[in-house]
Order: sequence, then structure tokens, then C-alpha cells
Amino acid sequence: MNYLKTGLLLAAMTGLFGAVGFLIGGESGMLIALAVAAVMNFFAYWNSDKMVLSMYGAREVDARTAPEFYGMIAELARNAGLPMPRVYVIDNDQPNAFATGRNPQNAAVAATTGLLHSLSREEIAGVMAHELAHIKNRDTLIMTITATLAGAIGMLANFAMFFGMSSHSDNRNNPLGIVGSLAVMILAPIAAMLVQMAISRSREYAADREGAAIAGDPTWLASALQRISRSAERIPNEQAESNPATAHMFIVNPLHGRGMDNLFSTHPSTENRVAALMQLAASMRGSSRPAPAYAAANMSTGPVASAGGAGSVPRSGRTANARRRGPWG
Repeated sequence: MNYLKTGLLLAAMTGLFGAVGFLIGGESGMLIALAVAAVMNFFAYWNSDKMVLSMYGAREVDARTAPEFYGMIAELARNAGLPMPRVYVIDNDQPNAFATGRNPQNAAVAATTGLLHSLSREEIAGVMAHELAHIKNRDTLIMTITATLAGAIGMLANFAMFFGMSSHSDNRNNPLGIVGSLAVMILAPIAAMLVQMAISRSREYAADREGAAIAGDPTWLASALQRISRSAERIPNEQAESNPATAHMFIVNPLHGRGMDNLFSTHPSTENRVAALMQLAASMRGSSRPAPAYAAANMSTGPVASAGGAGSVPRSGRTANARRRGPWG
């Protein structure tokens, strides 16, 4: 089913590329756009995860530089039956996280310093289990390719005005002329955005359920979602604002102006997600499921370290010796 969704998504994005090319340059423009889309699809399959991680300045960490966080991911991956993903930290005050990669064998998870500094260890475990669920469900391939192609469609739409203006005196290769170029410039990014939104919302509920099973307690993720959502409303994520095509990859929409659970939202509403998780928790209540190893009382409280060496990641606006909030520094 996930392979079918991936194929349908690529077909939709390729078709949109072709339509934009046709309105800019007629049949020749459409053929050029389709050829470009084919190359980009191939490139995105192999490289889009690296591009997204680089876009956000993510730093890879390991058992030496971030022992507690890395150890938590390792334990969660074992619970999920997944290979160990690469682990990254993003220097950003907004608490958030995402997963990326074309398959479980080539996957990565990333968390912001805001998440690691402001949430409890249980809440962080719930969030990262959700991201591992995306990897297990192979949603990450769809998300990374979508982000790459949607951004490219937006750039191509911006060129539509230039080509439309330059060909207004002889529009034989542009059947709609400047009017068509204006329409493409406005409508193509919206169409790409709607594709992203539709596929993102349906996957989030499934990842919430699977993540709760991996972590062992749905209330951890429910609490984390509420705290992340409140923080995201007041703490900007400038990188995401500059690259809105990647917003659907995060566990909570990082952009300002988030909507309700409707056609124009990249994520289901937090209230609906929390309600579903609390229902799941009620159905699991009374089970004899053992507590995961990373939630044990003797868990270390060492801070997340920078990828370049040992030491804590300071909170923005504070010194490294200031009082830390949460188990990560």
C-alpha cells in the first residue's frame, strides 16, 4: 500500500510539473518539464533526506556525543524491530522533530534542541517513537520526495511569470500567455501544497498509534503534542518558514497560522490527535505491558552533546552553566 501511495504521489507531482511546463512553453515546455521531473524524482529518491537535513543544519550525534538521547533511540528502534537510524540534533528553540530517509535501512531521525531542553524524557520518547513509526510505515520516502518536488514546483511557478512576460508579444508556445502564466504562478504551488496536506494528515494518526505501541504509553505522546503545539505557536522556526514545503515532515506544524483539521492543514488538529491517543490509553489501561528500558528510574540525566565533541547544548540565551530544564541539558 505504501508503494502504491508513493507511486501515485510521484505521478501527481510529475503531472503537475508537466502542466506547468505546458502553460509556460507549450508542448516543448511540457516535455522539458517532464524530463526535469523524472531526473528530480530519481535524485530525490537517493538524496532528498540529505538535502532536508542540510537545509535545517542538522548535526549528527552518536553514543559518545549524546549518550542518553542516542541510547533512547536505540532502545526504541529495538522495540520497533528497526535498524538503528542515524540520529541528528537541530539547533532551534522550537520543540519539534521529524524522520527522513528512503527506507528503514537508510533512515534518520532529528530533534530540535528546543524539544530536548523543554520536554521530559517520557515525552521525548513518545515523540521519537512516533518518528520511528513513520520509518516503520515507510512514510519517510513519501515525505522527503514530496518536500523536494513541491519546493521545485514552487520555483517553476515563479518562473512562469518571467516566461509569460517575455513571450507576451508572441505567445504561440504559451497557449494562455500572461494570463496562463499568472494562473500557474498562483495555482501550481497551491496544488502541490494540497497534495502534501492530504497525504500528511492521514499518516499522522497511524504514526501516533504505532508510536504509542513502540513507546509503551500513549499518554507520553499526548502530553508532548500539547506542549509542542503551545510552544510552536509562540516560538518561530525561521528555517521552516523559509522552506514551507518541508512543514509536513514535522510532528507538529512548525509554521505560524496553523489551521484546524481541514483541507488546508498540514497536520490533524492537536486536539483530535490527543483525544485519539487518550482513547488508546484507556483501551490499554490495565495491561501488564512492561515499562521500556529507557524509562527506568535509574536513567542517566546527561545532556545532549554537540556532534563536534562532548559537552551540553546550551539553551538559547542562556549560558552552559544556567539551570537546565529537562533531562537533556
